[in-house]
Amino acid sequence: MSEMVEKGKLSQTMRIDLIPEIPQQPIKGKRKRVVVASPTARFQRDKDADMPVESISDYQSLLQSLYDAVIISNVDGMIVDANARATDFLLYAEDDMRSMNISEVIAGANESLMAQLCENLDDERFTLIEAYCTRSDGTFFPAEIAVNRLNVQGLHLCFFVRDITHRKQAEQMLMTEHNAIQNSSNGIAITDMNAELEYINPAMREMWGYATDEDILGYDIRGLFSDRAVVDEMMIAVAESEARTWYGEMVAVKENGDMFHVQVSVSCNRNADGEEIGMVFSFADISDRKLAEETQRENERHRVMLESLGAACHHLGQPATVLLANLGIIQKRMDGADDLISELVNTSIEAAETLGDILHKLNTFNVYKTTQYLERRDDSDAEENRILDI
Repeated sequence: MSEMVEKGKLSQTMRIDLIPEIPQQPIKGKRKRVVVASPTARFQRDKDADMPVESISDYQSLLQSLYDAVIISNVDGMIVDANARATDFLLYAEDDMRSMNISEVIAGANESLMAQLCENLDDERFTLIEAYCTRSDGTFFPAEIAVNRLNVQGLHLCFFVRDITHRKQAEQMLMTEHNAIQNSSNGIAITDMNAELEYINPAMREMWGYATDEDILGYDIRGLFSDRAVVDEMMIAVAESEARTWYGEMVAVKENGDMFHVQVSVSCNRNADGEEIGMVFSFADISDRKLAEETQRENERHRVMLESLGAACHHLGQPATVLLANLGIIQKRMDGADDLISELVNTSIEAAETLGDILHKLNTFNVYKTTQYLERRDDSDAEENRILDI
Protein backbone atom coordinates (compact mmCIF):
# COMPACT_ATOMS: atom_id res chain seq x y z
CA MET A 1 0.00 0.00 0.00
CA SER A 2 1.06 3.62 -0.23
CA GLU A 3 3.11 5.41 2.37
CA MET A 4 1.94 8.62 3.99
CA VAL A 5 4.68 10.97 5.23
CA GLU A 6 4.18 14.23 7.10
CA LYS A 7 6.77 16.69 5.83
CA GLY A 8 6.22 19.47 8.37
CA LYS A 9 4.36 22.74 8.69
CA LEU A 10 4.80 25.92 6.70
CA SER A 11 3.09 28.82 8.45
CA GLN A 12 -0.58 27.78 8.59
CA THR A 13 -0.11 24.91 6.14
CA MET A 14 0.68 21.24 6.77
CA ARG A 15 2.26 19.20 3.99
CA ILE A 16 1.65 15.50 3.33
CA ASP A 17 3.27 13.36 0.64
CA LEU A 18 1.48 10.27 -0.66
CA ILE A 19 3.81 8.05 -2.62
CA PRO A 20 2.21 5.22 -4.63
CA GLU A 21 4.16 2.02 -5.09
CA ILE A 22 4.15 2.01 -8.91
CA PRO A 23 3.24 5.43 -10.33
CA GLN A 24 2.73 5.30 -14.07
CA GLN A 25 3.85 7.95 -16.49
CA PRO A 26 1.40 10.80 -17.12
CA ILE A 27 -0.80 10.26 -20.13
CA LYS A 28 0.62 11.97 -23.24
CA GLY A 29 -2.16 11.77 -25.78
CA LYS A 30 -5.11 14.02 -26.27
CA ARG A 31 -7.48 13.69 -23.32
CA LYS A 32 -11.10 12.74 -23.68
CA ARG A 33 -13.42 15.65 -23.05
CA VAL A 34 -16.22 14.88 -20.57
CA VAL A 35 -19.43 16.86 -20.84
CA VAL A 36 -20.82 17.89 -17.45
CA ALA A 37 -24.39 18.74 -16.62
CA SER A 38 -25.66 22.21 -15.85
CA PRO A 39 -24.32 23.46 -12.48
CA THR A 40 -27.75 24.52 -11.27
CA ALA A 41 -29.34 21.23 -12.28
CA ARG A 42 -26.81 19.32 -10.20
CA PHE A 43 -27.99 20.82 -6.94
CA GLN A 44 -31.58 20.75 -8.02
CA ARG A 45 -31.28 16.97 -8.32
CA ASP A 46 -30.18 16.82 -4.70
CA LYS A 47 -33.43 16.43 -2.76
CA ASP A 48 -31.63 17.36 0.45
CA ALA A 49 -30.46 20.69 -0.91
CA ASP A 50 -31.79 23.58 1.15
CA MET A 51 -29.87 26.47 -0.46
CA PRO A 52 -31.73 29.13 -2.44
CA VAL A 53 -31.47 28.80 -6.20
CA GLU A 54 -29.54 32.09 -6.37
CA SER A 55 -26.97 30.78 -3.87
CA ILE A 56 -26.70 27.52 -5.75
CA SER A 57 -26.11 29.38 -8.99
CA ASP A 58 -23.44 31.62 -7.42
CA TYR A 59 -21.78 28.64 -5.80
CA GLN A 60 -21.66 26.67 -9.05
CA SER A 61 -20.48 29.67 -11.06
CA LEU A 62 -17.60 30.09 -8.63
CA LEU A 63 -16.84 26.38 -8.61
CA GLN A 64 -16.75 26.08 -12.39
CA SER A 65 -14.65 29.23 -12.84
CA LEU A 66 -11.77 27.98 -10.70
CA TYR A 67 -8.58 27.15 -12.62
CA ASP A 68 -7.74 24.17 -10.43
CA ALA A 69 -9.68 20.94 -10.46
CA VAL A 70 -11.98 21.01 -7.43
CA ILE A 71 -13.44 17.94 -5.73
CA ILE A 72 -15.78 18.24 -2.75
CA SER A 73 -16.31 15.31 -0.43
CA ASN A 74 -17.89 14.65 2.94
CA VAL A 75 -15.75 13.82 5.95
CA ASP A 76 -15.82 10.14 4.98
CA GLY A 77 -14.31 10.91 1.59
CA MET A 78 -17.44 10.34 -0.53
CA ILE A 79 -17.40 12.78 -3.45
CA VAL A 80 -20.46 15.03 -3.59
CA ASP A 81 -19.41 17.51 -6.25
CA ALA A 82 -16.63 18.37 -8.73
CA ASN A 83 -16.05 21.01 -11.33
CA ALA A 84 -15.52 20.52 -15.06
CA ARG A 85 -11.78 20.85 -14.63
CA ALA A 86 -11.79 17.81 -12.33
CA THR A 87 -13.72 15.65 -14.77
CA ASP A 88 -11.39 16.82 -17.54
CA PHE A 89 -8.29 15.93 -15.51
CA LEU A 90 -9.51 12.58 -14.30
CA LEU A 91 -11.48 11.47 -17.38
CA TYR A 92 -14.51 10.48 -15.28
CA ALA A 93 -18.09 11.33 -16.06
CA GLU A 94 -19.87 13.56 -13.55
CA ASP A 95 -22.27 10.91 -12.31
CA ASP A 96 -19.44 8.42 -11.91
CA MET A 97 -17.49 10.82 -9.71
CA ARG A 98 -20.47 11.50 -7.48
CA SER A 99 -20.57 7.80 -6.63
CA MET A 100 -16.83 7.49 -5.88
CA ASN A 101 -14.65 7.92 -2.83
CA ILE A 102 -11.72 10.30 -2.82
CA SER A 103 -9.42 7.30 -2.26
CA GLU A 104 -10.27 6.17 -5.81
CA VAL A 105 -8.96 9.48 -7.16
CA ILE A 106 -5.94 10.15 -4.93
CA ALA A 107 -3.53 7.22 -4.94
CA GLY A 108 -2.73 6.28 -1.36
CA ALA A 109 -5.67 8.05 0.25
CA ASN A 110 -7.46 6.02 2.91
CA GLU A 111 -9.51 6.37 6.07
CA SER A 112 -6.47 7.34 8.14
CA LEU A 113 -5.75 10.18 5.72
CA MET A 114 -9.30 11.48 5.99
CA ALA A 115 -9.11 11.34 9.78
CA GLN A 116 -5.81 13.17 9.73
CA LEU A 117 -7.20 15.81 7.37
CA CYS A 118 -10.22 16.46 9.61
CA GLU A 119 -8.01 16.66 12.68
CA ASN A 120 -5.53 18.94 10.99
CA LEU A 121 -8.19 21.25 9.56
CA ASP A 122 -9.51 21.84 13.07
CA ASP A 123 -6.24 23.63 13.84
CA GLU A 124 -4.76 24.49 10.47
CA ARG A 125 -6.08 26.59 7.66
CA PHE A 126 -4.88 24.42 4.79
CA THR A 127 -3.30 21.04 4.20
CA LEU A 128 -1.09 20.45 1.17
CA ILE A 129 -0.85 16.95 -0.28
CA GLU A 130 1.61 15.94 -2.97
CA ALA A 131 0.42 12.69 -4.50
CA TYR A 132 -0.50 10.94 -7.73
CA CYS A 133 -4.06 11.12 -9.00
CA THR A 134 -5.60 8.20 -10.84
CA ARG A 135 -7.49 8.67 -14.10
CA SER A 136 -10.33 6.48 -15.25
CA ASP A 137 -7.99 4.73 -17.72
CA GLY A 138 -5.65 3.70 -14.89
CA THR A 139 -2.86 6.15 -15.62
CA PHE A 140 -1.44 8.55 -13.06
CA PHE A 141 -0.37 12.18 -13.02
CA PRO A 142 1.51 14.00 -10.24
CA ALA A 143 -0.61 16.55 -8.41
CA GLU A 144 -0.39 19.13 -5.66
CA ILE A 145 -3.62 19.13 -3.67
CA ALA A 146 -4.70 21.86 -1.26
CA VAL A 147 -7.38 20.77 1.20
CA ASN A 148 -9.57 23.04 3.33
CA ARG A 149 -12.94 22.95 5.07
CA LEU A 150 -16.14 23.91 3.33
CA ASN A 151 -19.26 24.57 5.38
CA VAL A 152 -21.98 24.18 2.76
CA GLN A 153 -24.94 21.99 3.72
CA GLY A 154 -22.78 20.62 6.53
CA LEU A 155 -19.07 20.04 6.92
CA HIS A 156 -17.27 19.06 3.73
CA LEU A 157 -13.69 18.85 2.53
CA CYS A 158 -12.64 20.77 -0.56
CA PHE A 159 -9.73 19.38 -2.62
CA PHE A 160 -8.03 21.79 -5.04
CA VAL A 161 -6.06 19.63 -7.46
CA ARG A 162 -3.30 21.01 -9.67
CA ASP A 163 -1.50 18.91 -12.30
CA ILE A 164 2.24 19.40 -11.71
CA THR A 165 3.48 17.12 -14.48
CA HIS A 166 5.54 19.86 -16.12
CA ARG A 167 6.99 20.94 -12.78
CA LYS A 168 7.96 17.35 -11.98
CA GLN A 169 9.57 16.99 -15.39
CA ALA A 170 11.51 20.24 -14.82
CA GLU A 171 12.59 19.05 -11.38
CA GLN A 172 13.67 15.73 -12.83
CA MET A 173 15.64 17.51 -15.56
CA LEU A 174 17.29 19.77 -12.97
CA MET A 175 18.16 16.73 -10.90
CA THR A 176 19.61 14.99 -13.95
CA GLU A 177 21.67 18.05 -14.83
CA HIS A 178 22.82 18.38 -11.22
CA ASN A 179 23.90 14.74 -11.14
CA ALA A 180 25.72 15.19 -14.45
CA ILE A 181 27.63 18.19 -13.08
CA GLN A 182 28.37 16.45 -9.77
CA ASN A 183 29.73 13.39 -11.58
CA SER A 184 31.55 15.25 -14.34
CA SER A 185 35.29 14.63 -14.63
CA ASN A 186 35.70 18.32 -15.50
CA GLY A 187 35.85 20.82 -12.69
CA ILE A 188 32.80 23.12 -12.61
CA ALA A 189 32.61 26.38 -10.67
CA ILE A 190 30.11 29.24 -10.42
CA THR A 191 31.08 32.68 -9.14
CA ASP A 192 29.20 35.86 -8.35
CA MET A 193 29.97 39.26 -9.86
CA ASN A 194 32.86 39.70 -7.39
CA ALA A 195 34.51 36.48 -8.64
CA GLU A 196 33.78 34.74 -5.32
CA LEU A 197 33.03 31.03 -5.58
CA GLU A 198 29.39 30.12 -4.94
CA TYR A 199 29.43 26.51 -6.17
CA ILE A 200 32.03 23.88 -7.05
CA ASN A 201 31.61 20.25 -8.03
CA PRO A 202 33.67 17.41 -6.51
CA ALA A 203 36.00 17.23 -9.53
CA MET A 204 37.12 20.82 -9.03
CA ARG A 205 37.62 20.38 -5.30
CA GLU A 206 39.82 17.35 -5.93
CA MET A 207 41.62 19.06 -8.81
CA TRP A 208 42.80 21.86 -6.50
CA GLY A 209 43.39 19.51 -3.58
CA TYR A 210 40.87 20.88 -1.07
CA ALA A 211 39.37 18.55 1.53
CA THR A 212 35.85 20.05 1.70
CA ASP A 213 33.72 22.51 -0.25
CA GLU A 214 33.75 24.90 2.70
CA ASP A 215 37.53 25.24 2.37
CA ILE A 216 37.15 26.91 -1.01
CA LEU A 217 33.62 28.36 -1.24
CA GLY A 218 33.65 32.14 -0.91
CA TYR A 219 37.23 32.22 -2.15
CA ASP A 220 38.22 34.64 -4.93
CA ILE A 221 38.70 32.43 -7.96
CA ARG A 222 41.56 34.62 -9.17
CA GLY A 223 43.61 33.32 -6.26
CA LEU A 224 43.51 29.82 -7.72
CA PHE A 225 45.80 30.80 -10.60
CA SER A 226 49.42 31.86 -10.83
CA ASP A 227 48.64 35.08 -12.70
CA ARG A 228 45.65 37.06 -11.39
CA ALA A 229 46.05 39.64 -14.17
CA VAL A 230 45.39 37.00 -16.82
CA VAL A 231 42.21 35.97 -15.02
CA ASP A 232 41.05 39.61 -14.89
CA GLU A 233 41.64 39.96 -18.63
CA MET A 234 39.76 36.72 -19.23
CA MET A 235 36.72 37.85 -17.24
CA ILE A 236 36.65 41.22 -18.99
CA ALA A 237 36.86 39.48 -22.37
CA VAL A 238 33.93 37.24 -21.46
CA ALA A 239 31.79 40.18 -20.37
CA GLU A 240 32.56 42.25 -23.46
CA SER A 241 32.65 39.61 -26.21
CA GLU A 242 29.61 38.78 -28.30
CA ALA A 243 30.25 35.06 -27.99
CA ARG A 244 30.29 35.46 -24.19
CA THR A 245 32.60 32.45 -23.92
CA TRP A 246 36.37 32.32 -23.43
CA TYR A 247 38.65 29.36 -24.00
CA GLY A 248 42.29 29.08 -23.07
CA GLU A 249 45.01 27.42 -21.03
CA MET A 250 46.18 28.67 -17.66
CA VAL A 251 48.52 27.69 -14.84
CA ALA A 252 46.62 26.87 -11.64
CA VAL A 253 47.91 26.70 -8.08
CA LYS A 254 46.80 23.91 -5.72
CA GLU A 255 46.19 24.40 -2.03
CA ASN A 256 49.68 23.01 -1.27
CA GLY A 257 51.30 25.40 -3.75
CA ASP A 258 51.88 22.89 -6.56
CA MET A 259 51.19 24.21 -10.04
CA PHE A 260 49.38 22.42 -12.85
CA HIS A 261 47.97 23.28 -16.27
CA VAL A 262 44.23 23.55 -16.90
CA GLN A 263 42.10 24.09 -19.97
CA VAL A 264 39.56 26.78 -19.07
CA SER A 265 36.23 27.72 -20.61
CA VAL A 266 34.25 30.60 -19.12
CA SER A 267 30.82 32.01 -19.88
CA CYS A 268 28.45 34.48 -18.27
CA ASN A 269 25.84 33.27 -15.82
CA ARG A 270 22.55 35.10 -16.37
CA ASN A 271 19.23 35.18 -14.58
CA ALA A 272 15.79 34.79 -16.16
CA ASP A 273 15.83 38.45 -17.20
CA GLY A 274 19.12 38.06 -19.05
CA GLU A 275 21.06 40.06 -16.47
CA GLU A 276 24.61 38.98 -15.75
CA ILE A 277 24.90 37.64 -12.20
CA GLY A 278 28.26 35.91 -12.36
CA MET A 279 30.30 33.44 -14.37
CA VAL A 280 30.43 29.70 -14.98
CA PHE A 281 33.85 28.05 -15.27
CA SER A 282 34.77 24.65 -16.63
CA PHE A 283 38.24 23.20 -15.99
CA ALA A 284 40.08 20.23 -17.45
CA ASP A 285 43.42 19.15 -16.00
CA ILE A 286 45.82 18.99 -18.96
CA SER A 287 49.02 18.36 -17.00
CA ASP A 288 49.42 14.91 -18.58
CA ARG A 289 48.88 16.37 -22.02
CA LYS A 290 51.42 19.11 -21.36
CA LEU A 291 53.91 16.52 -20.15
CA ALA A 292 53.30 14.42 -23.25
CA GLU A 293 53.77 17.47 -25.48
CA GLU A 294 57.02 18.36 -23.72
CA THR A 295 58.23 14.77 -24.07
CA GLN A 296 57.33 14.83 -27.74
CA ARG A 297 59.21 18.09 -28.23
CA GLU A 298 62.23 16.68 -26.40
CA ASN A 299 62.16 13.53 -28.51
CA GLU A 300 61.93 15.62 -31.65
CA ARG A 301 64.87 17.73 -30.52
CA HIS A 302 66.92 14.59 -29.88
CA ARG A 303 65.99 13.20 -33.28
CA VAL A 304 67.08 16.39 -35.01
CA MET A 305 70.35 16.47 -33.05
CA LEU A 306 71.12 12.86 -33.91
CA GLU A 307 70.37 13.47 -37.58
CA SER A 308 72.52 16.58 -37.47
CA LEU A 309 75.38 14.58 -35.92
CA GLY A 310 75.05 11.96 -38.62
CA ALA A 311 75.18 14.62 -41.32
CA ALA A 312 78.20 16.27 -39.67
CA CYS A 313 80.03 12.95 -39.44
CA HIS A 314 79.33 12.29 -43.10
CA HIS A 315 80.65 15.69 -44.19
CA LEU A 316 83.71 15.63 -41.90
CA GLY A 317 84.63 12.01 -42.47
CA GLN A 318 86.09 12.43 -45.96
CA PRO A 319 88.33 15.47 -45.15
CA ALA A 320 89.55 13.73 -41.99
CA THR A 321 90.44 10.63 -44.05
CA VAL A 322 92.32 12.71 -46.65
CA LEU A 323 94.16 14.60 -43.91
CA LEU A 324 95.26 11.38 -42.19
CA ALA A 325 96.39 9.83 -45.48
CA ASN A 326 98.41 12.87 -46.47
CA LEU A 327 100.07 13.08 -43.07
CA GLY A 328 101.04 9.42 -43.40
CA ILE A 329 102.71 10.05 -46.77
CA ILE A 330 104.58 13.05 -45.38
CA GLN A 331 105.77 10.96 -42.43
CA LYS A 332 107.23 8.31 -44.75
CA ARG A 333 109.17 10.91 -46.78
CA MET A 334 110.67 12.75 -43.84
CA ASP A 335 114.07 11.06 -43.91
CA GLY A 336 116.63 13.44 -42.52
CA ALA A 337 114.07 15.99 -41.28
CA ASP A 338 114.81 17.71 -37.98
CA ASP A 339 113.22 16.48 -34.76
CA LEU A 340 110.71 19.37 -34.53
CA ILE A 341 109.19 18.64 -37.93
CA SER A 342 108.96 14.97 -37.10
CA GLU A 343 107.24 15.72 -33.78
CA LEU A 344 104.70 18.02 -35.46
CA VAL A 345 103.86 15.44 -38.09
CA ASN A 346 103.50 12.69 -35.51
CA THR A 347 101.19 14.75 -33.27
CA SER A 348 99.13 15.74 -36.32
CA ILE A 349 98.70 12.10 -37.27
CA GLU A 350 97.57 11.29 -33.68
CA ALA A 351 95.08 14.18 -33.76
CA ALA A 352 93.70 13.01 -37.12
CA GLU A 353 93.30 9.47 -35.77
CA THR A 354 91.52 10.83 -32.65
CA LEU A 355 89.25 12.89 -34.90
CA GLY A 356 88.42 9.74 -36.85
CA ASP A 357 87.55 7.88 -33.63
CA ILE A 358 85.29 10.74 -32.49
CA LEU A 359 83.48 10.85 -35.82
CA HIS A 360 82.97 7.09 -35.68
CA LYS A 361 81.46 7.35 -32.20
CA LEU A 362 79.22 10.24 -33.22
CA ASN A 363 78.03 8.33 -36.27
CA THR A 364 76.94 5.39 -34.10
CA PHE A 365 75.03 7.49 -31.48
CA ASN A 366 71.39 6.55 -30.88
CA VAL A 367 70.86 8.44 -27.60
CA TYR A 368 71.49 12.15 -27.32
CA LYS A 369 72.90 13.05 -23.88
CA THR A 370 74.68 16.10 -22.55
CA THR A 371 77.02 16.68 -19.67
CA GLN A 372 78.25 19.74 -17.81
CA TYR A 373 81.30 21.33 -19.43
CA LEU A 374 82.23 24.34 -17.32
CA GLU A 375 81.34 25.08 -13.72
CA ARG A 376 79.76 28.48 -13.14
CA ARG A 377 80.45 30.51 -10.08
CA ASP A 378 76.74 30.79 -9.34
CA ASP A 379 76.42 26.97 -9.52
CA SER A 380 73.70 27.23 -12.19
CA ASP A 381 73.36 24.48 -14.76
CA ALA A 382 72.85 26.69 -17.82
CA GLU A 383 72.48 25.34 -21.32
CA GLU A 384 75.69 27.05 -22.50
CA ASN A 385 77.70 25.04 -19.95
CA ARG A 386 76.63 21.65 -21.29
CA ILE A 387 78.16 19.65 -24.15
CA LEU A 388 77.46 16.35 -25.83
CA ASP A 389 78.39 13.38 -23.64
CA ILE A 390 80.54 11.14 -25.86
